[in-house]
Amino acid sequence: MGDVLAGSNAAWEFEPDAVVIRYTRGVRGPRLLQALGERRIPHAALQDVELLDGRRGTAVLRAVPRHGADPLIEAAGGQLKEAADPYRLVLPDQHRTLAEYYRDELRAAIAAQDTTEPPGRFLVEAPPAPRSFKAYDAKAFFDGRTVAFRWFWTGASSAKWKAGDQVFPVEELSGVDWRSPELLHGHLRLLRRFNDGAGTPAAVQPPGEADQDPAAVVFGLGYGLVHESLPFAAAVLAAIRAARTRA
Repeated sequence: MGDVLAGSNAAWEFEPDAVVIRYTRGVRGPRLLQALGERRIPHAALQDVELLDGRRGTAVLRAVPRHGADPLIEAAGGQLKEAADPYRLVLPDQHRTLAEYYRDELRAAIAAQDTTEPPGRFLVEAPPAPRSFKAYDAKAFFDGRTVAFRWFWTGASSAKWKAGDQVFPVEELSGVDWRSPELLHGHLRLLRRFNDGAGTPAAVQPPGEADQDPAAVVFGLGYGLVHESLPFAAAVLAAIRAARTRA
């Protein structure tokens, strides 16, 4: 076991090639971090580490992930609130000197990695399947290979109801579009791949409104909550990338 630096929202354990982050469980903590539980972040998945001034006499040690290294961050697309950032460690200000030491140690470890090119695969593990959550218009399921939407007659549009329940193998998908339920028009949309006549993947079909698209589920008050829908989206995104690598 390596050194451990504990803060109010998480504890970081420093391994020779990674940082293991264990999130604090409590009624006041962000539900996303509680849902994530623990994550192992290889040094190769990081771009930098910063030490910032926090609120009310705190310091914040924040790791900066590389673009394309973490499926959760890729799916979130910059929409997470500060408190729900899984790469922040909030510390009492009197621990600033200790935080500076670990920042410098991590920076040295990151500098030893080859980070000149974007990673060809995700370096941080996605939340595991199977997963499910309730959107406003459907129940969404993911078993690791296929995504299924089962419409609610009370919420689904007539277009979706007419199309029927949907099943999408990850091999037929090119990505996900997650819009936070804390924003207007929140949804999870699956981006589909289409082949030309020769069987070559062609451009993704331009999507319409999410409430009319059978490849999307829409969020609402109490539906598609961040701690449920974002790990779901990240798991699907990681499976899509893995399927593409196998191909």
